[in-house]
Amino acid sequence: MRRRDLLRGTALGVGLGSLTAVGGRSVRGAVPAQPDGSQPRLPREVWLASVSCDGIEARDPDDMVTRMLGRMKEALPYKPDVICLPENFPCQCASRPSLEEISEVPLGPVTKRFAAFAAQHHTNVICATRTMEKGRYYNSAVVIDRQGKLVGEYRKTRLTAGEMRSGLTPGPLDPPVFDLDIGRVGIQICFDIEYLDGWQRLNEKGAEIVFWPSAFAGGRKLNMLAQLFHYVVVSSTRRKVNKICDIDGTVPAQTGLWNPYLCCGPVNLEKVFLHTWPFCRRFKEIKAKYGRRIKITTFHEEEWSIIESRSADVKIAQVMKEFDLKAFDAYMKESEVMQSERRPAEG
Repeated sequence: MRRRDLLRGTALGVGLGSLTAVGGRSVRGAVPAQPDGSQPRLPREVWLASVSCDGIEARDPDDMVTRMLGRMKEALPYKPDVICLPENFPCQCASRPSLEEISEVPLGPVTKRFAAFAAQHHTNVICATRTMEKGRYYNSAVVIDRQGKLVGEYRKTRLTAGEMRSGLTPGPLDPPVFDLDIGRVGIQICFDIEYLDGWQRLNEKGAEIVFWPSAFAGGRKLNMLAQLFHYVVVSSTRRKVNKICDIDGTVPAQTGLWNPYLCCGPVNLEKVFLHTWPFCRRFKEIKAKYGRRIKITTFHEEEWSIIESRSADVKIAQVMKEFDLKAFDAYMKESEVMQSERRPAEG
């Protein structure tokens, strides 16, 4: 095998291994294989891809867009549900266009090309670029659905001093969420990682996946945010480091030595994050009834647990109701209300 073919074959290797686990004996046979011979997906199994612009030497924004579209095609054999692009990638070129030259009202010259890609390949796209409105310029991420239609736009809230001196305007403090066919998603961009308020608001609004287009890699802080707010975090950066962090902070897919520019892999959204005690008292009953159709993972030092459906006919909401379980956030809110009611007045 030629080295080029080996690189292509291993570019999504982590995700492929995860798919094998998903398509294991606990579900195989219950759901037939797809017409193309691929293994069946779980009901809320979502394939996520992120692409880096690192290593691309583009002449101008149009050339950069063309090259990024080429990189995105490498994920297509895995039929990604969403492809995320790095922060302000069209400007990472030799010509360095001004804000006036590159900024657009979506769908504009840049985002139209990604809308066409989304419609042609039936995937959602998060396109991070410059936008404008009423004479103001924004560092934004434009959300495009599988039909190539504009869903909405997130404007980076926490700009750096350098960005603001260059003419960019901060976006509103309350970040929007976007309801796609895969679930509810949110976005934070680069320097937003240094402030927790936007991430917290996305948690409160029920985001299940948060995409993070960025200039830098982020590192372990991304794992921490996924773990803290119990949603999936997906980074797409200008570096060689892109990754998917699941709700427990683990990494089901990431770039590396043999796949530096693209990562793609699955996450299962049909699961819930719990405080282990007191709900662990029902775990034996759950396992006895559902067996392999339910997976319970417990982090014993932290006393967190995750209950995950591994079967098309088991919904986590049904299991939660049946065994009187509460998700972590609901349990915390209940505790806070009771604390306030019972705490003696000061003074």
